[in-house]
Amino acid sequence: MLLELQIWTGLSPVILIYALLAILVAAIIRGYSGFGFSALAVTSLSLILPPSEVVPTAFLLEVAASIYMLPLVWRSIDWKMLNWLVLGILAGTPAGLFFLAEVPQDPMRFTISGLVLVACVFIWKDFRIRGEGGWRRFLTVGCFSGLVNGAAGIGGLPVVLFLLASSIGADVIRASIVAFLFFSGIYATIISANQNLLSSELLVRSALFLIPLAVGVSLGNRRFVKSTPESFRKFSICLLILLSLAVILRGVLF
Repeated sequence: MLLELQIWTGLSPVILIYALLAILVAAIIRGYSGFGFSALAVTSLSLILPPSEVVPTAFLLEVAASIYMLPLVWRSIDWKMLNWLVLGILAGTPAGLFFLAEVPQDPMRFTISGLVLVACVFIWKDFRIRGEGGWRRFLTVGCFSGLVNGAAGIGGLPVVLFLLASSIGADVIRASIVAFLFFSGIYATIISANQNLLSSELLVRSALFLIPLAVGVSLGNRRFVKSTPESFRKFSICLLILLSLAVILRGVLF
């Protein structure tokens, strides 16, 4: 059985077990907070696998996690806000890809992650964006996220940061993030497929990783149901800080 898995996935038993555990942990956090899966999975799996194999797999699993979670959060999604955010990321990503070709990627990631860290401190001190701001604000955030996504591959962080700084409820924030990552994940997967980054081995791995993904998301969701809005907000801020540090660490190591 192990030999067959090694042949189909291209992973040794030890590496496969490590990968399954990494996916499980990232999925638990995703199930609770609604975000963070890709950054955690990519950072942990990049220690044992090339990023060119890890990133497309993370995109596929991000979409799968969203599909699993969407029925759980459907009623809480703010569709009006989501439409403008998705439109913004579609418009901003091509510009980000242009910057990717012109600007070194690691300095870009360091700069964005540093700004996220500073913003997290303000939000922890209870800084809030006052007022709704209308569609222009959501479109601007979406465009900036698209720019960041194309240039540095971490487009979800600005959206999460914006929502946490707003007066929107925890359930709406989490639900809207799940839906946003679903659409952005599909977009990223299409780009990966067009660049021939999805091999048969990666598809087999992704299918196998669906098991710990489903278990982890379910466990995380149960935890969210029992949590308070304030505990969710504090956890999300801490997770943003962790993800920003992980992006910086990944740039230093790789």
